[in-house]
Amino acid sequence: MHSLSHMHKSYERNALDETRAAADPLQQFSAWFDEALDGSELEPNAMTLATVDPAGRPSTRVVLIKGFDQDGIVWYSNYHSRKGRDLDGNALAALQFHWLGLQRVVRIEGRVQRLGCAESDAYFDERPLGSRIGAWASPQSQVIAGRAELVQAFAELQRRFGPNPPRPPHWGGYRLAPDYWEFWQGGANRLHDRLCYRWQDGQWRRQRLAP
Repeated sequence: MHSLSHMHKSYERNALDETRAAADPLQQFSAWFDEALDGSELEPNAMTLATVDPAGRPSTRVVLIKGFDQDGIVWYSNYHSRKGRDLDGNALAALQFHWLGLQRVVRIEGRVQRLGCAESDAYFDERPLGSRIGAWASPQSQVIAGRAELVQAFAELQRRFGPNPPRPPHWGGYRLAPDYWEFWQGGANRLHDRLCYRWQDGQWRRQRLAP
């Protein structure tokens, strides 16, 4: 076994307590997200999406958040991908943001629904042309013979659609409506700060968790 026991980092950059945290988790997330955007994070909008297939097998992947509000967290993807198939069978999912420079993690759990066609169309039309062609060219998560297959499909679709490709019917947005949030701030001696928010009886209940 390759031992990594010598690797250790002390987290002492900041703290999180009840007197400083917002009563509404969306407000707390918005404040932290703004700090991540203003800092040195390489990809502050990257989040890990965890899904479970109908057989109970979990899987994770990194996707990009494209919006958030009181209704939830939004991203876009291929509906026929593995995550899309998982969500078709089990709409419960989890998200995680990890901002290394800020020594922070945000975890979010809830139920996922597809966005309406109008929202997906509007976002798709804003994407760079190459990304719009790519959404058609890639049979996401499917086995392919090699990269040349993708390159050829991209070129053919580029000729077919020109500068105005429509949104593929198998591609669009998702929204996770949270019922659980957790905010983690690294602390010295592994005494990290963890505050969670649970949706109970029509309101958010905030609690501290042991690290």
